[in-house]
Order: sequence, then structure tokens, then C-alpha cells
Amino acid sequence: MKQTNSNNTQTHLRKKFLKLGVKMIGPETIFFSKDTKIGKNVTIEPYVVIGLKVKIGNNVTIKSFSHLEKCKVENKVDIGPYARIRPGTILKEGSKIGNFVEIKKSIIGKKSKASHLTYIGDSTIGQSVNIGAGTITCNFDGFKKSKTIIKNNVFIGSNSSLVAPVKIEDGSTVGAGSVITKNVRKKSLALTRSLQTEVKNYKRK
Repeated sequence: MKQTNSNNTQTHLRKKFLKLGVKMIGPETIFFSKDTKIGKNVTIEPYVVIGLKVKIGNNVTIKSFSHLEKCKVENKVDIGPYARIRPGTILKEGSKIGNFVEIKKSIIGKKSKASHLTYIGDSTIGQSVNIGAGTITCNFDGFKKSKTIIKNNVFIGSNSSLVAPVKIEDGSTVGAGSVITKNVRKKSLALTRSLQTEVKNYKRK
């Protein structure tokens, strides 16, 4: 009986959002909550799950296999595919969260993007920030959670680890493969990378 009621609820919600103009590709694969709020001109691709307390603005695209819960998505945001937006997250206007990206309890500023393979937790990210592939915020030391603050127009190179608490000021750049443990000053380049070693005529044993 519970399964039947759940199916009926989902059918009702899908019909409701279709009538409101939400574009759904494969609506039978998309799951909503009773309190889901969706704006105008929103597209949702197949196999998306929207949990409790999710508010979605206008001109948003949510791509396949994404999961959202207890978050706010502002206008003109792209999400997914394979994105996980966890509780306490706010995605500001024009931001982009790509494939295999997880966001938890963080603010992603206007026109900022994390396009792939990234974890952002307990962070505040400013406007027009680029988060490179493989970047993670190291927000938990085993005892407490700490914050990462990234200001406007920052470029984070791929495969970087930002060890909280840490602040990266406006216009700065973090080189790929860096482990950042100290604050980075405005318009600076931060690198923590060892020199490459090359052994000539090396023979494997």
C-alpha cells in the first residue's frame, strides 16, 4: 500500500510540474518531494532525485543522475550530470556544478564553476571563481569542521587540496597539484609543488 501511495504521489507531482512548464525528459524517472519549489523555464533530465526542502529558480538545467536535498538553486544555474548537492548549499545565479561534483553546506558565488571531480564542503566561494578538476576542501580534521573562504576571481588549479581553515583572497591563483595550508594574499600565485626529478638512461630492475 505504501509503495502504491508513493507512486501515486510521484505521478501527481510530475503532472503538476509539467503543467507549470517544467521540461522533463523521461518524467517517470524523476522524483520530487512534496515541498519542491521550481521556477520558470527549468529542464530536468532523466534519473534526477530532488529531496526535501529544495528551491529551484528560473532557467535552470539539472542533468541526469543528480541528487539535490535541502538546498537553494538560484537562476541560470547548470547542475550535473552526476552531481550531489547536499544540505545547506546555495548555488548563486549563473554558477555551474558539473559531473562528479559534491557540494555540502557551501555558497557558490555568481558565475563560479566547479566542472568536474570536486568536493566542496563548509565553504564560501565568491564570484567568477574557477575550481579545477580534482580539487577538494579538506574541511574535517577528525574532531571539528573548519571553513574555506575563496574570494572573487580566484583560479584553483586541478588536483589541489585546500586545508581548512584557509582563506584565498581576490584575484589569486593556486597552481595545480598544490596543498594549501596557509592564507593566500590578494592577486598572488600559491604553489606547493616539489621539483621534478629525471634520471637519464634509467633501466627498470
